[in-house]
Amino acid sequence: MFGRVVCIIWGIACLAQTAGAEGLRIDWLERQTVPPPILSNMQALPDDLGRAGAGLGLADVRTTGKFTGQSYDLHETIVPPDAEFLPAASALLKSGVKVVLVKAPHDDLLALADLPEAQGALIVNISAAETDLRGENCRANLLHTVPSLAMRTDALAQFILKKRWDDLALIAGSTPEDTAFATALRASLAKFGLTLSAEKTWAFDANMRRAAAAEVPLFTQDLPAHDLLLVADERGDFARYIAYNTWAPRPLAGSEGLSPRGWSGVVEQHGAAQLQNRFRATTGREMRPEDFSAWVAIAALGEAATRTASTDPASLRSYLLSDEFRLGGFLGTPLSFRPWNGQLRQPIPLVTERAVVALAPIEGFLHARSELDTLGQDAPETTCAAFGD
Repeated sequence: MFGRVVCIIWGIACLAQTAGAEGLRIDWLERQTVPPPILSNMQALPDDLGRAGAGLGLADVRTTGKFTGQSYDLHETIVPPDAEFLPAASALLKSGVKVVLVKAPHDDLLALADLPEAQGALIVNISAAETDLRGENCRANLLHTVPSLAMRTDALAQFILKKRWDDLALIAGSTPEDTAFATALRASLAKFGLTLSAEKTWAFDANMRRAAAAEVPLFTQDLPAHDLLLVADERGDFARYIAYNTWAPRPLAGSEGLSPRGWSGVVEQHGAAQLQNRFRATTGREMRPEDFSAWVAIAALGEAATRTASTDPASLRSYLLSDEFRLGGFLGTPLSFRPWNGQLRQPIPLVTERAVVALAPIEGFLHARSELDTLGQDAPETTCAAFGD
């Protein structure tokens, strides 16, 4: 479908072909995981999450390449849940692969970036949102097109501050993803001078599909008066049952309700409808944040290869991190990379299920260099020491 070689790893390392000098070879490396059980599995994740966006990106850069005389190839290596990730990644890099898009959990991503054979490679993270990967655990060979948790929660905090919703309550799940999102949310609220009036941890194991109308009002009855109820439920497990069942009728935001996302199927302005339509025509589904992150990664690499007339990873990285790089990303503001931690700057849509409510950075939040740097870790506060900026 994407004009690439598909390599499925079943415990045996699979070597990739060596890239031709005349074109840019891009490799997709995916660590498959078994999704944890949740209360409702009616909306299963697509099997091609992320890869579908990379496929559309490849089609786009190939169209440009016809006019510039450049060629692009996308090769896939997919590591199943019961196989070892690091040996497969090592074999891929030892075969000569140098430009890799990675969809893998935090620890696998760091282990990959630290491999000796990865030190000359350019690795693009399209799925791991943990803020420490852009901070104390950043790596010089690792760029990020997926927004960090801090970027998402900063976007929500800006909107809350603009609305002057001063009284806030939080319900957080107990999974690692929920804990990380809640931690980022607390930091963002503090960053913009906001505070939580109350917090509760969701620890129900009952079937909320049947018990929500009875249990949620009791669970939320003792919350103090609040303007907005925040929820940290990144797996989409319980928050859907909190909406409209709370003791006091209040709007919901965070992982449910008004949600800060890297992308959404409801984003339409700034030419996004055209991108959305092409994606739907190709895949038969909505474009999700991981798809957009992968599409952006391919588009950025194509732009860098065109501008530098090179496929050398060091040259591509240098251009991507330079002030010269700008990419139209259908979000109203050109995208660029932060030279101090390798994170892609991008606006963050604040969306409901059916509409974009706002696009952060919110008007009025100013910055000396770029308003986009009001989202996430700015240069003066970064703990990343690997980039030397």
